Amino acid sequence: MPLRPAVVFYVSGHGFGHASREIEVINTLGAARSDLAIVLRTAVASSLLTRTLRVPVTHLDGPCDTGVIQRDSVTHDDEATVREAMAFNQTMRERTKAEVERLATYDVRAIVGDIPPLAFEVAAEIGVPSIAIGNFTWDWIYEWYPEALRRAPHLLEDIRRSYHRAARALELPLSGGFDVFPSVAAIPFIARHSQWTRTDARRRLGLDLARPLALLSFGGYGLQRLDISLLDCLADWTILLTDQITDGGGQAPEQVRFIAEESFVGDLRYEDLVAAADVVVTKPGYSIISECVAHSTAMLYTSRGHFREYDLMVERMPSLLRCRFISQDDLFAGRWNKALTALVQQPPAPRRPGTDGASHAAAAIQAVVDTPSARGCKSAAD
Repeated sequence: MPLRPAVVFYVSGHGFGHASREIEVINTLGAARSDLAIVLRTAVASSLLTRTLRVPVTHLDGPCDTGVIQRDSVTHDDEATVREAMAFNQTMRERTKAEVERLATYDVRAIVGDIPPLAFEVAAEIGVPSIAIGNFTWDWIYEWYPEALRRAPHLLEDIRRSYHRAARALELPLSGGFDVFPSVAAIPFIARHSQWTRTDARRRLGLDLARPLALLSFGGYGLQRLDISLLDCLADWTILLTDQITDGGGQAPEQVRFIAEESFVGDLRYEDLVAAADVVVTKPGYSIISECVAHSTAMLYTSRGHFREYDLMVERMPSLLRCRFISQDDLFAGRWNKALTALVQQPPAPRRPGTDGASHAAAAIQAVVDTPSARGCKSAAD
């Protein structure tokens, strides 16, 4: 029996944002093209992937890049970030060879990268087209670490050389660094969408329909030093969070609702929490911004440290959604009430951008797969 044509997704394991948006693309692509075998190469845990995957996927575990090294959700280690990226990049040739051997049993027609340089090296070696999807590139992020880069003088150049091998790049909103790609097309936000209205989501979660609701969203790195019992808004607000964010410092107040990570099975998904909330309390990141936009949920955000993407997002967010800043001092001291009250009184954002980028990305991938030259082609750089 001949092999099914395969599309391989290389997805950064930095946080869960890269994976969450690519899963939306995979779900859309798989629903449209059951004839395709989909392979997902990522270090993101299978337990997280299976909660949102709705089509058959082969998961090949392992790191594709090193991303940014974080101590927690709002603290980065710049020296370690560059050191780990340099060490990974120094073994790129060996890693590429190992990936080619690993994929030898598949009829690979295209490789998608979000957004590890390794993806485009592998595609060039196999001789198939590659598509980059993302809102930033790693060289663009690492440019902000000039002191650390002195120990890795060739890192940025090497990353850009790999990116230049991509046949095409799909540029999401809130982007930076995409001038490195030879061919770029802009697409809308890729966002997860709840199937529930805000009212239905609250009913299903057993939440008060009238009481204001704030969701804490700080990703898989958690925020254990946050003491929920200190919050000054509990008389007026319900606080919703997963047990991955913080343990609450003991017995949680009755106004705090914990949702166990294991609960995200069946018809309950994280985007349903975003849909239920009036406000998400978070650090700015592509995934949570896109989901707030998709559900018209306001955002109370704090600084995420020395991270280039942060400044760009803070500049552009007011045109996309209601948002307001809270300092880390106020965040950890529990001084939330004033900021939350002011935020919900703000007018809506001037426009609501599209959030159907997954359909655009899936269509672009299908077009590449269906091109007769999808097998045996060379990258743009060759």
